[in-house]
Amino acid sequence: MDLRKLKTLIDLVSESNVSELEITEAEGKVRIVKSGGTPMVMQAPMAMMPAPVAAPAAGIPAAPVEAAAPAAPAGHAVKSPMVGTFYRSSSPGAKAYVEVGSQVKEGETICIIEAMKILNEIEADKSGTITRILCENGQAVEYGQSLFMIE
Repeated sequence: MDLRKLKTLIDLVSESNVSELEITEAEGKVRIVKSGGTPMVMQAPMAMMPAPVAAPAAGIPAAPVEAAAPAAPAGHAVKSPMVGTFYRSSSPGAKAYVEVGSQVKEGETICIIEAMKILNEIEADKSGTITRILCENGQAVEYGQSLFMIE
């Protein structure tokens, strides 16, 4: 990406209410994040296409390839309905809504996700026991990201 273009983007982010900007072009990907009023630039080159794999020579059997798929966690995953910041309690000093081993009922508040300065209570979509908490307090979460496991 052209240095002048990058400087212009940094200035625009710095002077606006935008806290994060990501641009993808043929030359690469640039992400500008405003942290404490100062923009930071993270740049990554575009991923290269994987090299073609040669077929095994005739008469030589191909080695078996085992799929190393990670084991799916047991239970029901409660997923994030939005992009935002994950919080386990209603305020910084307050007790967490749930802990591992907590019994929850469908519709019970289990965490908060802050999106655009609005605190959204996330409710359990199934009754059961919390077996895993998959996010850290204050962590940014994506839409559809698993937050908790319930059995």
